[in-house]
Amino acid sequence: MLLRMNQTLTRTWSAILFDLDGTITDSAPAITNSLARTFALLGRPVPPAHELLAYVGPPLLAAFREYAGMTPEEADEALAVYRADYQGDASLDTAVYPGVAGLLERIHEAGIPLALATSKPELNAIKILTHFDLAKYFTVLVGASEDEVRSAKVDIVAEALRRLDEAGVDLTAPVMVGDRGYDAEGAAANGVPAILVEWGYGSPAEAAAATAVVHSADQLAKLLLG
Repeated sequence: MLLRMNQTLTRTWSAILFDLDGTITDSAPAITNSLARTFALLGRPVPPAHELLAYVGPPLLAAFREYAGMTPEEADEALAVYRADYQGDASLDTAVYPGVAGLLERIHEAGIPLALATSKPELNAIKILTHFDLAKYFTVLVGASEDEVRSAKVDIVAEALRRLDEAGVDLTAPVMVGDRGYDAEGAAANGVPAILVEWGYGSPAEAAAATAVVHSADQLAKLLLG
């Protein structure tokens, strides 16, 4: 059942941007386990699982400051410890949501350019999509820069649009697909409508900025492919 949809929502998209965590992949186990080890290595109390889940989606530097009350210097240290732990096989403790791989293939076969727009570090994101043999469907793959200068969703979406434009993609009717309010807000700031998926890590309140909300890959396919 479609929970909310603007009646002017088009189904003829010139480009589609996808978030990664909570949208394409269920990456919470990998992220929260690394976060738990990070807090332990820093000598800090490890937050309960439900609190760690809030870290999945937003830029981690901002999350460490907001949720753990860290100073900028402490957040920088925590990010470095987390990234060291998350490298290698730890980042692959994840799974692709049912129906999403097939949907990405259908979009690609329909000739609609795809872009990844994630706040996860770009190299990590490319590694994960390559591991699941999904990178081949995307025209551009955009994530956070290693120095975190580009980490806010508004900047990630802007960079994805810039690279698509550079690749000669028609940007008259792009759409963003994500699972958190950050995705919808970052898209809106770039003049892009957003469809949020219910199977991710967002709350009902986060759907306020979205153009539509869907609960299944089949329903998402109808909005993206008609």
